[in-house]
Amino acid sequence: MWLALFLAMVSGIAMAFQGSLNSALGKITGLLQATLVVHLTATLAVIILLFTPLGHGNLGRLWHCPWYLWLGGLLGVLITYGVVASIPRVGVALATTAIIVGQVSTALLIDHFGLFGLEKLPFTWWKAAGLVLLAAGTRLMLN
Repeated sequence: MWLALFLAMVSGIAMAFQGSLNSALGKITGLLQATLVVHLTATLAVIILLFTPLGHGNLGRLWHCPWYLWLGGLLGVLITYGVVASIPRVGVALATTAIIVGQVSTALLIDHFGLFGLEKLPFTWWKAAGLVLLAAGTRLMLN
């Protein structure tokens, strides 16, 4: 469990850098152009990783997936565009805080209903309090 939390934290750190880098690229090239470059370089990185010990999956099973599992790439474009557009306007800290509130709110719903075949983890008042505190933190970041 601690390793998973550590990896999640490292991902969060990477997201803050990624948003900053993507926004800087967007100022030079334009929003959609930066989004394209980001996804092309990500595609290249994944192609390279496929030829490492990490790439032991089975793309042949792709056709057995439900249609909605294909939406991750489209969501990635929306996420990248949203980050590139928001960070220059509100700053990295506020944009990241708003992103986290959105992520946690949605994650609580996904957990509660066990969407996409995930285990159901019921919504609790403690989780509600945590969400309220996150939202309050976002408000405090506005000052």
